[in-house]
Amino acid sequence: MNNDPALIDEILRTAKTIAVVGMSDKTGRASHHIGRYLAENGYRVLPVNPALGEILGMKSYPDLDAAQAAALKETGKGIDLVDVFRASEFVPPIVDDVIRLKIPYLWLQDGVIHEEAVARARAAGVKCIQNDCIFREHSARPHLHTPR
Repeated sequence: MNNDPALIDEILRTAKTIAVVGMSDKTGRASHHIGRYLAENGYRVLPVNPALGEILGMKSYPDLDAAQAAALKETGKGIDLVDVFRASEFVPPIVDDVIRLKIPYLWLQDGVIHEEAVARARAAGVKCIQNDCIFREHSARPHLHTPR
């Protein structure tokens, strides 16, 4: 899988509000660590996990619709990026939501691959990264490390 480094740079530079779908409150989970890392590096993180009310002091939303509504109400701007920590078979309905909510970027973490859903997202104008780690990509770009 070959992701465009220029697109990765664009996403990491321009996204301000990131919905982390599947974020966990378990400290050993990658989604917990990466959600915290993104928040500590100046991004506004909206955890999306219907089983949890709060993660790391941040309100958790049951779905992307609720997270998008909160982002619009609080800042006047919606979600910029959806970062997915769910199994690949759950990607198609997430893509449906991303397209419907007009979210410009989609990032599927390591091991999360769904070519058909990503092709649909791209055809709808969503810029996508799949099977890559946002933490690894961000940490490899020192110019992005100061909180914004």
